[in-house]
Amino acid sequence: MTGADYLLPLRTKLRSLRTESFGADPAGSRMERIRRSPHFVDGAFQNPVGARIRPSGSTVEFAKTYFQKEQRALRTPNGAVPVHPTTLADLAAPPVSGLRLTWMGHSSVLAEIDGRRILFDPVWGERCSPFPFAGPKRLHPTPLSLSALGPVDAVVISHDHYDHLDLPTIRALAGTDTVFAVPLGVGAHLERWGVPAARMHELDWNETATVGGISLTATPARHFCGRGLRNGQHTLWASWVVAGPEHRIYHSGDTGYFPGFRDIGAEHGPFDATMIQIGAYSEYWPDIHMTPAEGMRAHLDLQGGRPHGVLLPIHWGTFNLAPHAWAEPGEWTKDAGDEADQPVAFPRPGEPFEPAGILPVEPWWRALSPALARPWRLSGEQAASGHGPAPAARGDLDLAGER
Repeated sequence: MTGADYLLPLRTKLRSLRTESFGADPAGSRMERIRRSPHFVDGAFQNPVGARIRPSGSTVEFAKTYFQKEQRALRTPNGAVPVHPTTLADLAAPPVSGLRLTWMGHSSVLAEIDGRRILFDPVWGERCSPFPFAGPKRLHPTPLSLSALGPVDAVVISHDHYDHLDLPTIRALAGTDTVFAVPLGVGAHLERWGVPAARMHELDWNETATVGGISLTATPARHFCGRGLRNGQHTLWASWVVAGPEHRIYHSGDTGYFPGFRDIGAEHGPFDATMIQIGAYSEYWPDIHMTPAEGMRAHLDLQGGRPHGVLLPIHWGTFNLAPHAWAEPGEWTKDAGDEADQPVAFPRPGEPFEPAGILPVEPWWRALSPALARPWRLSGEQAASGHGPAPAARGDLDLAGER
């Protein structure tokens, strides 16, 4: 290091230390397009309704909850997750109904729709982190290798957090002929990792790209962005509507609940299936992730306010990203589906199913978890005694925000 290096601004020095996993910041014509977006105001992308993107509450109380020995034990399965060994044979024959979904874990889903293959938020890496030696590690292996997946017509990315946009996975897919559909700004990361600009559709909310007769529409979500400690809100986050000649599906990405689900449903629905985020929620960040009850409400909003289609729960079971028990999202979603009379699919990771066919509904997670308390189903006595979950205290937690 020369003497002149000491005069460089701290931010410049930190950027020079960023590994390739951090991606790239939008610049040039890409940044100019971002500035023209009606959702980019005062130098940052804005949520459709207000949202606190920094955790709220007491740091001390959060630490007590997160690091308590008994609670830590509940956040991981107590045995091997029963991954379905997906093979080419599973996926070789086209779906009888024209629509088949295969949940690969977390938010990664292969959708075979009207003769095309769409891959949502593919994460095949061992950790959702910029570093190979630290950060949340997989709780189960991937059901199959990327090379065994076969050709994919389009890869759809919801936003640039590490558990949705994974460097080694994108690198592998960059060497194929697949097309990428991403929210505004996210293309900067992909270009740095080897994806040609000619194979990208970079969309603002309510913009549509067409790939092989399938429309891919970026729709609003309530979340945030960033791959560094400082989130500049210069890349957009989105949910996605994918529509073919015969079928329509929806992928929520990461989002807090907001009334816009009704608008998305009114314009693009109803849907044969929705893939809804129901994990990694907490009272400490209630605006940016949904609880299972909120996820069910979002699904019903998307379907015009009534049970319709099939809900596939996503964003749970693969990484430990929140204080709740590992199995709680599955258990709570099952209860919510029963209460709403809404069909919910619970496939093992890698288990293909057709929403129009026989659904996988076995609560397979119960064999890997002790019996869970159900604070979402308080009895009258519990409610009167106040033995439900404690509300978060006011204030800000100083935690990194990539969940």
